[in-house]
Amino acid sequence: MAVRRKTARNRRRKKGNRRPILITLAVALLVVCGALYLLDRFTRPAPVKTAEKSAAAERQKIPPRITEQPAVLGEYSSAVLPPPEGQPKKPLKVRRGTVAIIVDDMGSSMHEADQLLAINVPITFSIIPGLARVEGVAQAAHRKGGEVMVHIPMEPKGYRQKPFEKNGLLLELSDEEIEKRLEGFIRAVPHATGANNHMGSRFTEERGKMQTVLGVLKGKGMFFIDSKTTPVSVADRLAREMGVPVASRNVFLDNEQDVAAIRVQIEKLAAMAMRSGSAIGICHPHKATLQALALSLPALKAEGINFVYASALVR
Repeated sequence: MAVRRKTARNRRRKKGNRRPILITLAVALLVVCGALYLLDRFTRPAPVKTAEKSAAAERQKIPPRITEQPAVLGEYSSAVLPPPEGQPKKPLKVRRGTVAIIVDDMGSSMHEADQLLAINVPITFSIIPGLARVEGVAQAAHRKGGEVMVHIPMEPKGYRQKPFEKNGLLLELSDEEIEKRLEGFIRAVPHATGANNHMGSRFTEERGKMQTVLGVLKGKGMFFIDSKTTPVSVADRLAREMGVPVASRNVFLDNEQDVAAIRVQIEKLAAMAMRSGSAIGICHPHKATLQALALSLPALKAEGINFVYASALVR
C-alpha cells in the first residue's frame, strides 16, 4: 500500500514539472512573433501615392523620336500639310500607318532608279517626259512590279524668271494644245497609271485649265496626285467633282538637302499616317534623299509602317 502511494506522488511531481516548461515555450513563441511583426512594420517601404507613381512613370517615358525642326521651303507652299478638311473619310481599304512615297523628277539617271529599287520598299516613280532615261527608268520600275506616274510640267508663278521645261503646260496655251502636249507626255512614259504636277503653283490654281488636264487623265483611266505647290490649288476638289481618282501630298520630305533633316520629315510622315490612317510624301532623287530613304524606310517597315504605291491612296 505504501508503494502505491509513493508511485502516485511521483507521477504528480512529473506532471507538475512539465508546466513551467510549457509556459516558457509559449512565452518565447509570443516574443518571437512580436519581434517579427515589429521588424516587418518598421522595415517595410512606405506606400507610394498615386500622384507620385504617375510622376515617376512620366519621368521614365522615352522621349519621342521625331524632333521639331524648321523646314527650309523652296518653291513649295508648305513642307507639311494636314489632310484636307471637309472631305469624306477614306474607306477602310488600308490599315492605319499606311504611307506612299513619290519620288519626283525621275528619268535622268538609271543609277538613281537602281538605288531606289534596291531599298525594296514600294516607291512610286514620277517621271518628267523628255529626260534622257525616261523609258529605261519606267521599264526598270515596271519590271520590279513598281508604279510609274507622269510628272507633268505645269506653269509656276514667275516661271519666266526660273528654269522651266520648254514643253510644259502654260496658261497661255489653248485647251487643244494642252491636250496635245499631255497626250504626248503619257505616250512618252511607258506603264504610267497616274500623274502629278511638276511645279504648277500658278497652273493648278486655274480651274478651267486644270479641267482640261483632268479630262484627259479621266479618258485614260489615270489618277492624279496634287503635289500642293500652292495652298489654294483647285486640283483635288475639281478632280473629285469630275470623278477622277485623286489624293493630295501631305509632306515634302527634302526641301532641306540634309540627311538628318530629311529623316525627320520621313518620321513626321509616318507619325501623320499613324494618326490619320495614311499619308503621302513627295521627294526628289537627290543624293541626301536617297541616303535618307535607304536608312529610314526599311527601319519603319520593320516597325509596322505599311508602304504602298500612290494608287492605293487615291479615292
